[in-house]
Amino acid sequence: MNDASDQSLIARCLGGQTEAFGLLVDRYQHRLYGALVHIAGSPEQARDFAQDAFLQAFEKLRSFRGDAAFYSWLFRIALNVAISARRKTHRVTASIDAIRDATGQDPEDGRTSSSPWHEMHVADRKRLVQKALSEIPEEYRIALVMKEMDDLKYEEIAAILDVPLGTVRSRIHRGRIELRARLQGVLRAEES
Repeated sequence: MNDASDQSLIARCLGGQTEAFGLLVDRYQHRLYGALVHIAGSPEQARDFAQDAFLQAFEKLRSFRGDAAFYSWLFRIALNVAISARRKTHRVTASIDAIRDATGQDPEDGRTSSSPWHEMHVADRKRLVQKALSEIPEEYRIALVMKEMDDLKYEEIAAILDVPLGTVRSRIHRGRIELRARLQGVLRAEES
C-alpha cells in the first residue's frame, strides 16, 4: 500500500479514506522538513511550518489539480506558510547548521581527520556559510536552497514560486554570486 502513487493516495483520501493522507505525510515529511530548515533557520520553526503546510494541504486537497507533482504543490504551501510567518515576525533566516540539528549528524566531508582542531575548523566554516547564507536577500536564498539543498529542478522551482523560469535561473545565479562574495569577504578577513 505504501508504494501507491500520490494520485491514488489523493483519490483515496478524497473518497473518504483519510488515512491515505497519512501515507503522503510519511512519504514527504522528512524531505519537506529538511528544505524548510534551510529556509526557516531553526528546526523548531521548520517543524511548525511543515505541520501547518500538511494541515493546509489536507484542508485544500480538493483544490489540488494534479498538473504539478504533489510535492511541488505541498512545497508551495509550505513556502507560503514560511513567508507569512516572516511577515509576522520579520525574522526568518536560513541555517546550514540546522542540518545537524535536524539529522543529529554532521555532513560527511570525506576526510578521515577527526582531530578536535579539524572538527572546530569544520564547525567554524559551517557557521560562516550559515551567516553568509542568512545575509543574502530572501528571494535568492529561497531559490538557492530549493535548488542546492532540496535538489529541485528549475521548472519545479518556477512552479512553486509562481515565477518565470528565467527568474528562477537569475535568482539562483545571483544567490550564488552573493553567497560567494560574502564568503570570500569573510575568508579574507579571517586570513588577515
